[in-house]
Formats: sequence, C-alpha cells, structure tokens
Amino acid sequence: MIGIARAAAEAGLPVTISFTTETDGRLPDGTLLAAAVDAATGGSPMYYGINCAHPVHFATALPGGATGARIRSVRANASRKSHTELDESPDLDTGDPVQLARDYLGLRAQHPQITIVGGRAVPYCYPVAARPGYGVVSFAGWPARTGAVPRQPSRP
Repeated sequence: MIGIARAAAEAGLPVTISFTTETDGRLPDGTLLAAAVDAATGGSPMYYGINCAHPVHFATALPGGATGARIRSVRANASRKSHTELDESPDLDTGDPVQLARDYLGLRAQHPQITIVGGRAVPYCYPVAARPGYGVVSFAGWPARTGAVPRQPSRP
C-alpha cells in the first residue's frame, strides 16, 4: 500500500487507503493501526479507512488525536467472526446488520471524523483480508477495489 500511496502522490492522484484488522485491532502482520497510518507515505493519502472487520475488532484500536483524525472511513463486516473462522466455516455467517448499525452509531459518537460508512451483512472480502499487508485502495471518484488500481476512463 505504501507503493500505491507514493505512486498516486507522484501522479497527482488523490488516494485513500483502507486497512483490514484482526480481532485484536492489529493489521494481519501484527502492526498497530496507529502505526500504519501515514507510515512511510509522507501523509499523501487523503484519508484512511478500515475494512472487512467487525467494529468490535477494531474500535478500541482506533487512535485519537491527529492520527485518529486521518481515519474517516469504515466498511465493516456484520459478522463478528475472525477471518480464520470465516474461512473455515462451512456456512456463511451474515452477522446481525441491525447490531452493526448500532455499532456504527457508537463508533461515530466516539469518532466523529468517521463520516464514510458502509459494509455488508455478507463478509465479502474476508479471504483477501487474511493476506498480510493487504487492504482496499480507492482513488477518489472511483469505486473501491480490493488490491486493484482502476484504469483511467477513456476520453473522446
């Protein structure tokens, strides 16, 4: 993700980067969320987000202050299961979308800078999320794509 942030900055493209957390609020490689924000990117991403994890997995790991203010987006899973549990489960756990909405309200009350929320009852990205250092990259104005950089639209 550092390379994507640097390439976007060099090309003058606005970029956002989202991190996946495990049940302890750390990135899959064990990095603290607070340490990952702006690490080695010179602060070039517009903001950061968290994806593919339930709020109970990362809520206590959200940093405060200026670092926490850089996290503005959450696209959570409704399932409270870990990525490993989801990978090994014979049945799809859709979680509780109503409880997820309540969790979002609580998260927003404590972190009002989070103004972009979304997610799904179906944990659509958990197999990708389990890969160390993997996240979602979104160029402003483009849909978020897991691990993919969108092509520029053709001009007439």
